[in-house]
Amino acid sequence: MATVMVRDETATGRAIAQWPLAGLPERISARELVRLRVREEVARFNAEQAEHFRGLVQPTGTEATLNGYRVTRGRRLDWERQAEAACDAFARNGFVLLVGDRQIEDLDEEIDLRSDADIAFVRLVALVGG
Repeated sequence: MATVMVRDETATGRAIAQWPLAGLPERISARELVRLRVREEVARFNAEQAEHFRGLVQPTGTEATLNGYRVTRGRRLDWERQAEAACDAFARNGFVLLVGDRQIEDLDEEIDLRSDADIAFVRLVALVGG
């Protein structure tokens, strides 16, 4: 089993958050890595029942704020729905997945976590205007 360091970054490379993700297989598809990351963040949110969800993608029916996404008090999120939304966001270039020093371009790409234990999710913000 492998443990990786997951980091959220802005497009300029500034780290927003970082945490270890443990118990992963040594080889994993990018899709499964995204799904496991989302499952973990939703499980943490549901256990804490915080007012804001600071996840990879915005849950439906929430408001974007500076602190994340405002969720109605007591609402539990569905990790599978969030994981599906994250995979869709990846396909629409909503975020970039960096593993080690390379960009993952296909969710079906296999990742060797024995050699690439540094994972960055770079959120992209759509430009307004133009």
